[in-house]
Amino acid sequence: MTQQTTVNPPSEAQTPNETDKDQAQPNMPFAEFIILMALLMSLPALSTDAILPSLDQVGRELGHTVPQDLQKVITTLFAGLAIGQLFYGPLSDQLGRKKTIFIGMAIFIAGNILAMVSTSFETLMLGRFLQGIGVAGPRIVLIALVRDLFVGRAMARVMSFVMGVFIFVPVIAPILGQVVAQIAGWRSLFLFFMLLSTIGGVWLLVRQKETLPPSRRIKISPASLWNGTRTVFTTVSCLGYMIGAGIVMGPFVLYISIAQHLFQSTYGLGENFPYFFAGLALSIGVASFANSRLAVHFGMRRVAKTAVTALIILAAISLAVSYPYGFVPPLWLFVAMFCPMFFCIGLMFGNMNSLAMEEVGHVAGMASAWVGAISTFIAMGIATGLGLIYDGSILALAGAFVFCGLASVTVITVTEKLRPKTEAANRS
Repeated sequence: MTQQTTVNPPSEAQTPNETDKDQAQPNMPFAEFIILMALLMSLPALSTDAILPSLDQVGRELGHTVPQDLQKVITTLFAGLAIGQLFYGPLSDQLGRKKTIFIGMAIFIAGNILAMVSTSFETLMLGRFLQGIGVAGPRIVLIALVRDLFVGRAMARVMSFVMGVFIFVPVIAPILGQVVAQIAGWRSLFLFFMLLSTIGGVWLLVRQKETLPPSRRIKISPASLWNGTRTVFTTVSCLGYMIGAGIVMGPFVLYISIAQHLFQSTYGLGENFPYFFAGLALSIGVASFANSRLAVHFGMRRVAKTAVTALIILAAISLAVSYPYGFVPPLWLFVAMFCPMFFCIGLMFGNMNSLAMEEVGHVAGMASAWVGAISTFIAMGIATGLGLIYDGSILALAGAFVFCGLASVTVITVTEKLRPKTEAANRS
C-alpha cells in the first residue's frame, strides 16, 4: 500500500454501525496508522525489555541480587498491567478512547518519575506497579479503538501489521536500553520511557480523531458494568480464547523474566545478551507479518490452533534434544530450537486476541478490559509459579510450553465445540 492509502477495512468486513452518521472514520494513511498504533502498543514491551540488560546493576544498587527478586522488576509491571486493564475499558466506553488513553499515560509518567528517583527496591516496585497500571491504558484501549474501525479478518490483518511493526520495538529495546544505561545510568531509562510516551500521545492527539462517537458511548453504571461483564463471560468464544491466550502466554512471560539471567549467567553472554534476545524476538515479528496474509486466506481459528499444536511439538522436541546436555543445550542449539517456537507464538497472539474480541464488538471497551486483564493474570500467575522452580536450565521453560500449549489447545477445541450457532454464523 502507498502512503496515501487511508485506513479502510476491506469490503468483506464492514465496520459496525456503519450507517450511523456519527460513525468515526480513519483519517490518516494506512502506514502512519499502523506505526502510531504500534508505538503506543509497544510501551508495555519497551518498559519491560529495555531494562533487562540493567537488572544486575539495579539489583546491586538496591541490594537485591537473587534472580527470583529481579524477576519481580518484570512481573510487578505485569501485575499493574493486569489490574489497570479492568478500569480503562469501561472508562473508554463512557469518555471515549483518546481521553482514556491520555489518563493512562499520565499515570505511566508518574510511575516512571517514582522509579527514577527510587532509593529502595520497594519504591522501585511501586513505581513499576504504577507504570503497569498507567500503560494498561493505551495497551487495552487501542485494541478497542481498532475494533471500532475493523471487524473479523480485517481486524486480524490490521492487528498483525501492528504486531509486526510493534515487535521491532522489543527487538531493539534491550539494545537501546543497554546503550542508554551505559551512557547515563539505568535510571535514565525511565526518562526515555516518558519521552517516547509523550511523543506518541502528542501524535495521537494531533492525527487521530476519536473513534467512539457520543451516540455509541455507554455511561458507566452498575447495570452497564454488569451487562458488559455478563456479555464477556457468557460469550463462549470470548471466554475460551481469553483463557487460552492467557495460558499459552504464561511461558512467554516466564521467558522474558528469566532471559537476562539465562543469557548472561547460564550462557555467559554479558553485554551480547541484547543481540540474542533481539534475534529471537525477530522471529515473532516475522510471524506477525506472515499472519497478516495467513489469517485472511486460512482464517484466524485454523492459524491459531495450528500454531499452538506446532508449538507443543517443537517444545517437546527441545526437551528431548536438550536432555543429554542436562537441559542446558549449546547456545546455537537453544537458538535453533526456540526461533521456530517463537514464530508460532507470533502467529498465535494476534489471532487469539482478535478471536476473543470478535463477537463482543458492541461492548469493545469492557471486553478489551476483561480479555486483557484475565489473560494477563493467568500468564503472570503461571510465570510467577514457574519462576520459583527456575534453575538456570531450559527445563521449566520448555516444559511449560508443552503443558501450557496442551492446556490451551484443549480450551480452544472445547470452545469451538461449545460455540452456539449464532456465533458460528460469523465464523472468520
